[in-house]
Amino acid sequence: MERKFIQRAIELARYGMDKNEGGPFGCVIVKNGNIIAEGNNRVISKNDPTAHAEIVAIRKACKELGSFQLTGCEIYTSCEPCPMCLGAIYWARPSRIYYAATREDAAKAGFDDEFIYKEIVIPPGDRKIPMKQLERSSAKNLFSEWIKKDNKTSY
Repeated sequence: MERKFIQRAIELARYGMDKNEGGPFGCVIVKNGNIIAEGNNRVISKNDPTAHAEIVAIRKACKELGSFQLTGCEIYTSCEPCPMCLGAIYWARPSRIYYAATREDAAKAGFDDEFIYKEIVIPPGDRKIPMKQLERSSAKNLFSEWIKKDNKTSY
């Protein structure tokens, strides 16, 4: 069964690539042995740098489930997720991830995310796109309010 789902993710990658919607990346999300959402990379067609296959599929799956989490779901993706997608996957909390190609395979095709992995550990002000902290105390107060909020939904 796993093979069927990973093959579908690869088919979606080919479809998006052939339609020039984006790079050769596809993803399916499965729950209880059934595909509940699919996605292919749509960065080019949507002019959206976040429209990676995994993000597209996660958005559809969450809508389908009426939840912001993918508890009990499995993600099948044509390639090892990039840092953005990996972060989204962890926030969605599926039970398992299956992938086909590696990030090294993607890098050889021009999709090199290694610089992002390296940037994450560099202090914010020293990154290639420098970050500057402003108004920490004002923003930090929001966290204090959140902690005291009675009707919050934790995630």
